[in-house]
Amino acid sequence: MSNHKHDAKGPRLIQSREETEGGQRVTQAKGPKMIIGWREWLALPDLEIPAIKAKVDTGARTSALHAFDITPFEENGVNFVAFNIHPLQGNDEVSIACTAPLVDRRKVTNSGGQTQKRYVIGTTLQIAGRTWPIELTLTNRDEMKFRMLLGRNAMSGRLIVDPNLSMQTGGKTAAAIYKEHIKGEI
Repeated sequence: MSNHKHDAKGPRLIQSREETEGGQRVTQAKGPKMIIGWREWLALPDLEIPAIKAKVDTGARTSALHAFDITPFEENGVNFVAFNIHPLQGNDEVSIACTAPLVDRRKVTNSGGQTQKRYVIGTTLQIAGRTWPIELTLTNRDEMKFRMLLGRNAMSGRLIVDPNLSMQTGGKTAAAIYKEHIKGEI
């Protein structure tokens, strides 16, 4: 059973509990599940990215972040990767230099059916004030409409996607957010 709760200031939440009726197990949510749309504004606070528009894709297992100038390195026996991103679609003036722990290097099949070997980083996702750890693959998404793809693994147990909805998490425009975080006009 689920209890629906609507918050006038943000996305709807669904409270879940574990059930084992008829031998079927219903997964317990990590807190109330948030209903989001097919595209949303997210933040990646560990990477100092205050806002990035993501396509929410239940057909993709892994999440991907647009990155360029990707450079792996080791420091004190720990593997990291440095990279740059342009977080705003159609705007290459805003560039953020990032460094993150390197989790792995994996083969990922993209939407075109091509297999690529990608760096995988561990970071924190923030959406509508809620945060949790996720893994992101780094790839050049210059030709793609969205700078980030949020896949199933990052959503599991926390989010429900309603494809009829879009931009449910509210908030300021990306331009306003970046003007607050980066000196100068964009």
